[in-house]
Amino acid sequence: MASKTEDFELITPDLGDTDKIELVRWNFQLGDQIIEGSEVCELVTDKASFPMESPISGILARIDREKGSIIKKGEILGMIRRKDSE
Repeated sequence: MASKTEDFELITPDLGDTDKIELVRWNFQLGDQIIEGSEVCELVTDKASFPMESPISGILARIDREKGSIIKKGEILGMIRRKDSE
């Protein structure tokens, strides 16, 4: 059986009318297994805290932004890699 991989980029969502979004915490490290619906990281604005959930199960394959980074809507935070058997 062959397997295929699928990469999913974690992109900063639109969190409303704010110029400052801070990545305050990663809940996983590179190489960790992530289950769909798990809170991958936490984003904070001047108004609220937003947990970012994983839309797929897979491995945290890349982290592009470190804890404490100030980010904007649409920026890539990292990547989850899913490996499926065919």
